[in-house]
Amino acid sequence: MIRHIVLIRFRKDVPEETVSRLFDELRAIKDKVPGLIAITAGRSESPEKIERGYMHGFVVDFEDWDALAAYQAHPDHKTLGAKLVAHATGGIDGILVLDIPVDAQPA
Repeated sequence: MIRHIVLIRFRKDVPEETVSRLFDELRAIKDKVPGLIAITAGRSESPEKIERGYMHGFVVDFEDWDALAAYQAHPDHKTLGAKLVAHATGGIDGILVLDIPVDAQPA
């Protein structure tokens, strides 16, 4: 499994309602991409308070690298990605992305 992790520093002028709509668009992609297992998105509620401005994020789990590639090529992903960049502090510089292979066996 591949875990796609995205952290976003939204501009201060972007209301939570806009963020919610963007995350709704993200969730709508789930049934359009084969191999996309799950999407979780939201605002940080960490008691540690060390988000460093990245107060929102999402995680998308994929069966494999091919499913991640299909998601990245999907037109809805491209449209949403452009919106996220437009709303992020500093554009693309306000977004962090990690793709981590996840072992199916518990440690």
